[in-house]
Amino acid sequence: MLISLFAAAVLIVIPVATGSHTYTILTQSMVQKFPPGTFMVMKPAPFDELKYGDVITFQLYSGRPEVETHRVVGFGATQQGEKTLITRGDNNGANDPEPVRAIQVKGKLFYAVPYVGFLANALGNSDRDTWAVVAALALIGYGAITVFKAVRRPRNRQTPAGVE
Repeated sequence: MLISLFAAAVLIVIPVATGSHTYTILTQSMVQKFPPGTFMVMKPAPFDELKYGDVITFQLYSGRPEVETHRVVGFGATQQGEKTLITRGDNNGANDPEPVRAIQVKGKLFYAVPYVGFLANALGNSDRDTWAVVAALALIGYGAITVFKAVRRPRNRQTPAGVE
C-alpha cells in the first residue's frame, strides 16, 4: 500500500499541486538520460530564468498539440530583439533547426520517472486527468478497506497458563 501511495503522490498529486504538466518521452532524442517511456513532469518556469543545460518541453507549432523535450544548449535573439533558446536532444548531432521563443515553452524539468510513461500513454493522453482521479479514488478506497479490515479483525485472546 505504501508503494501505491508513493506512486500516486509522484505521478498524480505532486504534478497537480505544483501546476506542472506531464509528458512522455517517445523518441530516442534524449536516450542517454531519458529513454523512451520516461514520464516527465515539467514545471512552469519564467523564460528569463531558464539556463544552459535545462531540459525544457516546448510547443513546436502555435495552435497544435505537438511538443518536444530537449536541452537548452545556447541563447539567441530575433531581429526584433526577442530572446530565444537554442535546443538540442542529448542524442542528436545537431541543434534543433528553429530557435524556441518564450511563448512556446511549456515547462522546465521538475523530475522524471523512467518507463512509467508507457502506462500513461496506454491510458490515453486525453483521458489522463480522468484516470488520475479514478486512480486516486481507487487508492483511497483500498486504504479504507484495509483499515476497516484491520479494525474488525478479532484478536486471539489467550488465557494465561493455569487460568480458566
